Amino acid sequence: MENDQIIYKTEAEYDSAMDEIYELMNRGEDNLTEDETNKLRAMAIAAEKYEEIHFPFPPPLTIPEMVEQKRFELNLTTTGLADLLGLGKERLSQILNGRREPDVTFLKAVYHKLGIDPGVLLDNA
Repeated sequence: MENDQIIYKTEAEYDSAMDEIYELMNRGEDNLTEDETNKLRAMAIAAEKYEEIHFPFPPPLTIPEMVEQKRFELNLTTTGLADLLGLGKERLSQILNGRREPDVTFLKAVYHKLGIDPGVLLDNA
C-alpha cells in the first residue's frame, strides 16, 4: 500500500475513510501493524487533499489573523510568539484582540520573524 495513492472522489468515500482513520488512530500507533500504519498514512494524506479542495480555510484578512495563522503553523503558544517577536505577552495579546493598533515595532517583528510580506502588512495596517 506504500506506493498506492488513494483519492477520495465523493463525500461518502471521504466520510467512510475518516471513520476508518479514527478507528485506526484510536487503537494507538504501537498497536498497528506496519501495513496498517502505511494505510493510515496514505488515507490521511488523501483526506487532507480532499479537505483542501472541498473544505478550504478562508485566507486571513487582518494582521491579527495572519499572525494567528503563523502562530498555529509554528505550533507556538501566545507566550512563545511574544518571545519570538521580542514583545511582551500583554502587548501582543492587546494587538491580536484588537484593543491596540499594530505599531511599527510590531510590524517589523512580524515581517522579520514570521516572514509576512511587508506589503500585505502595510496594506492592512
